[in-house]
Amino acid sequence: MVVINNYEEYKSFEGKQLGSSDWHKIDQEQINRFADATLDHQWIHIDQEKAKTDSPFKTTIAHGYLTLSLIPYLWKQIADVRNLKMEINYGIENLKFGQAVLVDSEVQLQAKVKSILNLRGTVKASIEATLVIKDNPKPAYVGDVVFLYHFEH
Repeated sequence: MVVINNYEEYKSFEGKQLGSSDWHKIDQEQINRFADATLDHQWIHIDQEKAKTDSPFKTTIAHGYLTLSLIPYLWKQIADVRNLKMEINYGIENLKFGQAVLVDSEVQLQAKVKSILNLRGTVKASIEATLVIKDNPKPAYVGDVVFLYHFEH
């Protein structure tokens, strides 16, 4: 866990790997809850019997957006950004899904600080986020997650 107290400390990590989260298992219950929350009940995610016979993966897979929604949870395991008035999820740039995440897979977020800018008191952090799948050479995705921070003075 990296602790960041201000802009200067954040800037010192620019261009560097920050770390990795713990492994998180995505089970069928989590996939089903995500399907209910997003109204995305496509069979490749929730119909285990049909997936066994009709899916090229022979099992259900996590929604791509479910894997993205894990970023805040997994990010908090990598970096503790302190002394904030506010933190905003600003966007995701250049994201590419590389591999489906099969049910019961374990995933881990790896984070590298690409750039840190101070825009008149608002700090814009671009973090290269890679979601690794345990025992799989290809990541689930790679993209640049952008956060805006307002540090206390």
